[in-house]
Amino acid sequence: MKIGIRIEDKYQAERRAAITPEHAARLIKKHGLEIQFLPCQKRIFPNEEYVAAGCIPVDKLSEPNVIFGIKEIPISFLEEKKTYMFFSHTIKGQPYNMPMLKKMVALKCNLLDYERVVDEQNRRLIFFGKFAGLAGMINSLWALGLRMKEQGIHTPFTELKQTHRYSSLEEAKAAIRKVGEAIRTNGLPTEIAPLVIGFTGYGNVSKGAQEIADLLPIQEISPAELLTLRSKPANHHQLYKVIFKEVDLYRLKNGGDFVLQHFYDNPTEYEATFEQYIPHLSVLMNCIFWNNKSERLVTKKFLRNSWQNPDFHLTVIGDITCDPNGSIEATHDGTPIEDPIFVYHPETEQPRSGHQGDGILIMAVDILPSELPRESSYVFADALEPFIFDIATCDFSKPFEQLSLPAPIKKALILHNGSFTPEYQYMQSFISE
Repeated sequence: MKIGIRIEDKYQAERRAAITPEHAARLIKKHGLEIQFLPCQKRIFPNEEYVAAGCIPVDKLSEPNVIFGIKEIPISFLEEKKTYMFFSHTIKGQPYNMPMLKKMVALKCNLLDYERVVDEQNRRLIFFGKFAGLAGMINSLWALGLRMKEQGIHTPFTELKQTHRYSSLEEAKAAIRKVGEAIRTNGLPTEIAPLVIGFTGYGNVSKGAQEIADLLPIQEISPAELLTLRSKPANHHQLYKVIFKEVDLYRLKNGGDFVLQHFYDNPTEYEATFEQYIPHLSVLMNCIFWNNKSERLVTKKFLRNSWQNPDFHLTVIGDITCDPNGSIEATHDGTPIEDPIFVYHPETEQPRSGHQGDGILIMAVDILPSELPRESSYVFADALEPFIFDIATCDFSKPFEQLSLPAPIKKALILHNGSFTPEYQYMQSFISE
C-alpha cells in the first residue's frame, strides 16, 4: 500500500508531476495509500503542498515497491524487483534508452509505460499530447515573430513570448488573441501573405496546436486548395491552415488505393508525397506519429534543393513529434526549453542555435508540456488516478496471466519481473545486439 513519487531529473526545466498533491490527497483518503515523495524545489507543486496532502517526504524511495515518474529514470536509481511507471521511450528500440532497459531486465523490474496504456481501439488513455500541441504552437508563433524580425519584417507575432514565460495557459491565449486582433485590424505585411500553417496529423497533439492557431483569424483549406492559394489575391487580414492526414502524406508505391490500416501494417509499401505541399507552407507543425519504417516527410535533400527557390515559403518548422533524424530529418536532436530553437542551413546541413542565420528555423523542444507544467500535470493525473490503486496493490510475483490489473494497464506492462511480456517479445532483440 506504499507508492512513491520521484523527482524529474532528466531535464533542468522539467517541472511536471505524475501525481499532484490534490490527487495524492484523494488517493490517501479513498484507499488508505501511503505516498512517499522525493522533495524537489523546481517541481511546479511545492513540497509543502504534498505534505499538506498527507504525503511523506523521504530522502530515498526505498520502501515503496511502486514508483511513478514521467521521464526516463537514471540507471543508478533503479532497484531490484520494483515496479516503475514512466514514459520509457523504448518500444522502438531507441538506442539512448537501451542501457536503462537492460538494467531493468537484470534487476527483474516491472516496467509500465504510459504510452502503451490504451483502450480496445488502441487509443491512448494517459497522455500529455494536447499540451505538447498547445505549447508547441505558442512557441512556433513566437519563433516566427523572431524570424520575421531578423529579416526586417515586423509582425504582431513579435509581441509573443516563449510558452513557459507566461504564468498560465490563459495568459498565453490572451496574448495570442491580441495578435489576432492586430491582424484583423492592420493585416499582415505583403511579404508574408498569405501566411499558411500546415498541421500533419489530427490527433491530440494536432488538436492542441490547432486550438492555439484558431485563436487567430484563420480559415481552413484543403491540401488541394493549398496548391493554388498563392496564385490568387492574398487576404492580408487572415491566416490559413491545412490539416494533412495520412492519405495526403503517403501513397502506395504500386499505385493502388490508400487504405489506412494497410498503411499502418505495411509502411514500407508506401512512399511519401508530402514534398509537393511543403513550399506553399509558411509554418509546418509536425504533430503526427511517425513509424521509423516509413519514409521521411521532410528530407535534408529536399530542403537543400528547394530552400533558395523564390517559390519556397517555409520559414518555421514546429517539430512537436521530435524524432531526431526522423520524419523531419533536419531535426538533429530534441532541444531544451532553455535553448528551444535553431536555424538549420540546408547546404551545410548544420544547425545554429537561436533565430539568426541563413536557413529554416526549427523548434524541437522534446518536453513541451513542461512549459505548461501545472495544467498538464492536472490533466495527466486525472487520467492516471483511476488506475493507481490497482497498480499499487497488484501482486507482481504471480504469473503474467494471473495478474489482477485493468486491461489497459496490463497491456502497458513491458517487463514483468525482468522478462518481456507476450506483446513485447520483439524488444528482446533490442538488448541482444
